[in-house]
Amino acid sequence: MRSGRGQGLTWTGAFGKGSGWLLQKIVNGLALSRISPNTLTFIGLIINIVAALFFGFARGPHANRMFLYAGLIIIGAGIFDMVDGRVARQTNQVSVFGAFFDSVIDRYSDVAIFFGLLVYYARGNRLFYVGLVAFVMTACLMVSYTRARAEALIGSCKVGFMERPERIVCVILGALCNRWGVMAAALWVLAVFSTITVIHRIRYTYLETERRKLAASTVEIPSR
Repeated sequence: MRSGRGQGLTWTGAFGKGSGWLLQKIVNGLALSRISPNTLTFIGLIINIVAALFFGFARGPHANRMFLYAGLIIIGAGIFDMVDGRVARQTNQVSVFGAFFDSVIDRYSDVAIFFGLLVYYARGNRLFYVGLVAFVMTACLMVSYTRARAEALIGSCKVGFMERPERIVCVILGALCNRWGVMAAALWVLAVFSTITVIHRIRYTYLETERRKLAASTVEIPSR
């Protein structure tokens, strides 16, 4: 007879295996269609823009339902975000430009989602939250910018908690549970932890550049 703990692990493993199997089937189908991974990335952007429209046009008694739809749409966009890289690898279409294009489109997707929220709060004359969304949008972009700029200088800068998957999860939870005011809480979480992540990356880059400067200055110059 199996213990409860063993059974729990079995169910978890079965769910993970099933999800991976389904995702791989999607990847296999897309690979057979010969669709470009960059096209999949762009489709994800279009889907996120649709979610932003649901945010922007949410109003009155149907606002919570519109937020729910927006959250589900963002989940759908996330599928494209997960499969484009897998399709690229499976069809041998991995490229430096593809990685660049994916990163750029991700930024546009983020801006679209937050712009939809900004329009929602602006239409409701909730100016404080208009400012909060604008701050969150800026902070989230800075999380990505600080990493990109740092990695151009020191090679790797993956410190900090609030990466894009965490940010998207916060937005999805806020959208799905907006009826209970979770979106407002999600915005505060994004504002605080994105700012902390930016500060962490600035500090890490400063310490790393100083360490390298010190190491370079202590290298003994050979005599001629």
